[in-house]
Amino acid sequence: MSTTSDFERMLRTASLRVTAPRLAVLTAVHQHPHADTDTILGQVRASLGAVSQQAVYDVLRALTSAGLLRRIQPMGTVARYETRVRDNHHHLVCRSCGVIVDVECSVGDAPCLTAPDAFGFVVDEAEVIYWGRCPECTTSSSPS
Repeated sequence: MSTTSDFERMLRTASLRVTAPRLAVLTAVHQHPHADTDTILGQVRASLGAVSQQAVYDVLRALTSAGLLRRIQPMGTVARYETRVRDNHHHLVCRSCGVIVDVECSVGDAPCLTAPDAFGFVVDEAEVIYWGRCPECTTSSSPS
């Protein structure tokens, strides 16, 4: 579990000032992986009190640009954020409830997959999203 001092170190290493909103956003995303902006905003407000929606958007953008957060947006969903960065993992998404789960790289090291024709690109990452129904949704809709 990361601590405030871990987050402070991460911010400094990324040449970002340590501020209460940045610490609150990192904490919120760490505690709620794959959280959407509204969830993060609610967590930050619970932690800090009054903070504008724009301030949280700005912090999310800065932290993502600095490589401290990863932004994912499975098709048809809102953007989500996670602190698990730089390991080229993939995601499982439930079509029913929308829960998102991390999945390790499908084959070997990043980029895990090889494009049949890279068209001259030097590929360093592959993003894979598996879609289906989670165990809870599968069980809850099973006939009795």
